[in-house]
Amino acid sequence: MKLNHLTNLLCIFLVVTNLPLQAQENWTHLRGCNLDGHSQSKNAPTNWSETSNILWKTEIRGVAWSSPVVFDDQIWTSSATQNGKELFAVCADFNSGKILKEVLLFKPDSVQHIHPTNSYATSTPCIEDGFIYVHFGTYGTACVDTKTFEIAWTRTDLNCEHMQGAASSPILYKNLLILHIEGTDVQYLIALDKHTGKTVWKTDRPREFYDNIEPVSRKAYCTPIVVAVNGKDQLISNGSQLAIAYEPETGKEISQVFYGEDSTVSMPLSYNGMVYVNSGWMLPKDGSPFYARLLAVDPTGTGDVTKTLVKWEVKEDVPQISTPVIVDSLIYMVHERGDLTCLSAKNGAVVWKTKLGGQFNASVLYSSANIYLFGVKGKTYVIKPGITFQQVAENQLDGMIKATPAIVRDNIILRTDKFLYRIGKSDQ
Repeated sequence: MKLNHLTNLLCIFLVVTNLPLQAQENWTHLRGCNLDGHSQSKNAPTNWSETSNILWKTEIRGVAWSSPVVFDDQIWTSSATQNGKELFAVCADFNSGKILKEVLLFKPDSVQHIHPTNSYATSTPCIEDGFIYVHFGTYGTACVDTKTFEIAWTRTDLNCEHMQGAASSPILYKNLLILHIEGTDVQYLIALDKHTGKTVWKTDRPREFYDNIEPVSRKAYCTPIVVAVNGKDQLISNGSQLAIAYEPETGKEISQVFYGEDSTVSMPLSYNGMVYVNSGWMLPKDGSPFYARLLAVDPTGTGDVTKTLVKWEVKEDVPQISTPVIVDSLIYMVHERGDLTCLSAKNGAVVWKTKLGGQFNASVLYSSANIYLFGVKGKTYVIKPGITFQQVAENQLDGMIKATPAIVRDNIILRTDKFLYRIGKSDQ
């Protein structure tokens, strides 16, 4: 009786004061909780510099291009020594920036060569209440208890020859941790029990597309998404050679779209019943410049839908590394060399184009009615979404930005090559 009385009083209080019960915003994966580059924040900053709107700045040991993830009052990221001999996770306090813990996870006996632009900790962790999952490609995958900082489990047997280093990030789906292991030698997806690290399913990419091509064309650095199609979830994976939709609970293939070539990095997108996949680099045999394609695919089919359900494709100024963002039926994508394009999500038509200064690797984000574009040399452009180019601000920080930031609770958690920043309005 007393409990019911207290519950009624609480409900009355919430109605009278108009204070809804809301969960605190978190940022759990690469490109956010929904892996779509959208933040729930309504008042994220648009202007900052090294001397303004920096709430704190903390040095992070190591060299890494993985993105920060946020849960409650913890910010986590992965890192590595420059030579790859120590692979670890770092936890910082959201409010103060103080390093709470550095957890050493792996010390490989030997390391593979990486591309000069890559690092040994480029894969972004994923996080949930109580646990963070950190992936370093062939060197290992680990689950860490975020309350005790103890290692819950590890796997070091998911191996491949990356050739240029690892970059695929893990995702959580129900009780599964889903990983891509795609090198020059083996190419497969694997789902682990997130509680134990044990294999639930493993699916090889279809051999007929890989056996007769050069090893360099087999590798990929992709991170999948999960979309609902006619009431059922699909795991969308754009690896090298082809994009495949799988049943996320079993790994069974549903459909595929072939495009050929290698090195897919940019993540798939989903909007209004369509899926948009990046092909990775296309290398013309006539010696003309390489390019990437963006394909719009109807995900309702089964089998090979390359000739039937690809609704449109574009190949001009499509980024190979950065993932675009979709806002109100418009796709905003920035090429590595700074060409910014706004496309119609309906038909791929160019709405407008402009040129930004600098190079871009980080993915495009949307928050607080603005679009954020993060340049490699520390400059961030803020623009308004719409049918014309409208710049809001340019902001410059010291250092290099390759990791996609997190925008959470009206703050930007941004990582450069040396520091982790919390950017927010100075009255916070």
